Amino acid sequence: MDGDNQTMVTEFLLLGLTGQPAKEEIVFGMFLWMYLVTVSGNLLIMLAISCDPHLHTPMYFFLANLSSVDISAPSVTVPKALVNHMLGSKSISYTECMTQIYFFIALSNMDGFLLSVMAYDRYVAICHPLHYTLMMRPRLCVLLVVVSWVITNLHALLHTLLMVRLTFCSRNAVRHFFCDPYPILKLSCSDTFINDLMVFTVAGLVFLTPFTCIVVSYAYIFSKVLKLQSAHGIRKALSTCGSHLTVVCLFYGSILGIYMHPSSTYTIQDTVATIIFTVVTPMVNPFIYSLRNRDIKGALRKIMLKS
Repeated sequence: MDGDNQTMVTEFLLLGLTGQPAKEEIVFGMFLWMYLVTVSGNLLIMLAISCDPHLHTPMYFFLANLSSVDISAPSVTVPKALVNHMLGSKSISYTECMTQIYFFIALSNMDGFLLSVMAYDRYVAICHPLHYTLMMRPRLCVLLVVVSWVITNLHALLHTLLMVRLTFCSRNAVRHFFCDPYPILKLSCSDTFINDLMVFTVAGLVFLTPFTCIVVSYAYIFSKVLKLQSAHGIRKALSTCGSHLTVVCLFYGSILGIYMHPSSTYTIQDTVATIIFTVVTPMVNPFIYSLRNRDIKGALRKIMLKS
């Protein structure tokens, strides 16, 4: 493209999900309600775990980290969309957009890594119960979380730097409520081959590694459970995995396939799936873990009685 005909983009326009003012009012109300529920629910989970000494175990340490990520992830995207709606604005600066992309990628991947670490924790608890304390030492638990943060942040930095190198010309309207990487890539007037290649290779590896860890962990778990003679033992083993499996299915069920195809084929179905794992999943996680977990319910009950 001739340089004289290029108008460099300094901001993007977030058009929302419907493009119709009346429907956007409904979307605003839903997003505000879901965000408040997400923050309050996950804060309660973190408070329950921190206040009850009986919950100071590896499983709940990872759950507290998951809750902190579930607060942070929607906080990267939803507040900006809500503020823009209240101000009657649709703009987001180029710098803000790139920042959203960075934290969106980092926190989304961190969710997957934490779910894989939690799956490994359940594998050790069920398949090696006598060695659980030795294998899941506090230092190892902290190390697993720290390494996960390092990997996800380096991965996010790579994709953000690749995004920054692109040129954005006259088109700057995004049919979304935040700077989702794929819709932004579609606006670029540069060649996005390298970006798409990195999605298929590096991003695919970062996505599939925790997913594979989860699958392998549960393969061993189910193999162990099937060998149990007692029906009570089977129910007890599966009950410790029920909440985690539900969250895994919800998270990976929505994210699988969205970012594993070229950016040019991004559709409205992908937008809906993105909303599920960025807004809906963090909101329902506290309910899944609290409704199916006696320890969490007991800790929350103690907090309410003290207050």
